[in-house]
Amino acid sequence: MLLSISTTHQPATDLGYLLHKHPDRFQSFDLSFGQAHVFYPEMTEHSATAVLVLDVDPVGMIRDGHLAKASGSPLANYVNDRPYVASSFMSVAISQVFGTAMSGRCAQRPELVSQPLPLTARIDVLPVRLAPGMVERMFEPLGYRVTAKRLPLDEQFPAWGDSPYYSVELSGTVTLSQLLTHLYVLIPVFDNEKHYYVADDELEKLLAKGAGWLAAHPERETIARRFLRFRSSLYRQAIRRLDEESDPRPESEEAVPQETPETELELSLNQQRYVAVLEALRSSGAASVLDLGCGEGKFLRELVRERRFKRIVGVDVSMAALENAQQRLRIETLSSTPSETERVSLMQGSLMYRDARLAGFDAAAVVEVIEHLEPSRLAGLERSIFEFARPQIVALTTPNREYNVVWETLPSGQFRHGDHRFEWSRDEFQTWARRVAQTYGYQVRFEPIGPVDETLGSPTQMGVFERD
Repeated sequence: MLLSISTTHQPATDLGYLLHKHPDRFQSFDLSFGQAHVFYPEMTEHSATAVLVLDVDPVGMIRDGHLAKASGSPLANYVNDRPYVASSFMSVAISQVFGTAMSGRCAQRPELVSQPLPLTARIDVLPVRLAPGMVERMFEPLGYRVTAKRLPLDEQFPAWGDSPYYSVELSGTVTLSQLLTHLYVLIPVFDNEKHYYVADDELEKLLAKGAGWLAAHPERETIARRFLRFRSSLYRQAIRRLDEESDPRPESEEAVPQETPETELELSLNQQRYVAVLEALRSSGAASVLDLGCGEGKFLRELVRERRFKRIVGVDVSMAALENAQQRLRIETLSSTPSETERVSLMQGSLMYRDARLAGFDAAAVVEVIEHLEPSRLAGLERSIFEFARPQIVALTTPNREYNVVWETLPSGQFRHGDHRFEWSRDEFQTWARRVAQTYGYQVRFEPIGPVDETLGSPTQMGVFERD
């Protein structure tokens, strides 16, 4: 795994002083997961390049008990991409090898610390497990010119398609401290796999490294959620403190409720659904969202916390459910704030019929809804959402029947909920989703939600439909 940093600042030899690494030496550093090496393939008055190389030994870490074992197949602990990609290992190496430079200290050239320099960083290889275009959306708001090239799975077999790996080049006029800080925070966000347990101090790391830029970043929710490894209590604290930084609020405002210790250790499946659907909606750039089949408003409450969504409407056929949602969201208390009243609303309606009120939204969430319908009525829902409402993106989740055998308390042949009319296997769901996408002019991709079993898949399956 290589990270190179180049400059055309003159004299370019100043890069060696800023990094606190002598250009004439090949230097190696012992880390808990292997070694890091620093060298300069280029060093002239006109241009200079420094390279950080990681030699990661995940097998040794597993054997020594320093790395959490991967879920699923035991072979994944030993055959994986960790030695070859930029991940949390790279962030730790940046912090330990270039820590003085990242903190903005240079005794020999102190005047350079706060001086923006023409810098280029190249990352080979960056795993991007986010929607297409997210590399640009993460770095461009920070002032970088971004070149991201997606790599094929195998150049010898182009029919296999693209991999999730990118070669990324960032160019901009920034301080070296800013560049290293941005890389430290954002690299593990793309990968979403940290090699260490995310403790409470991870929140302080994020806020310290994000000071001055994260609060105003348009993707701050995605950054915070993934950097904190979906620990919802830490995420909510982070967003609250970032809100205070960008728009201080009165201390009398109600605090965001904290999660229980059990939830902190492992998110419930329901919460994992919300996280996955929110991620899909945020990645789409949507500003207006429908929650179709919103029920008592549990997912609506998550949507309301996302300030990027400027208009949110919950729709359900049950008036009783909508009344409970109104109490949950405390919509009546928003009457003194006209902008909030216009932002969040509830609507009674059936998803079986065309409803002109549903048209014109950027996105729709359909979370654990379709399995409550008789299969013969799905055609009405398909037309209502995909033909008439036609949001740009639809995130739809439903149970994976194959996974039911994992639960010993669920008798064979029974559904997970007494009101379910059907539960689909992965093949059945994907066949239905692809037909719907083709019929109504959408593309669809599939994502697992919850722990993935090598044979059975995940407990929940999600289809993300995006309009052509």
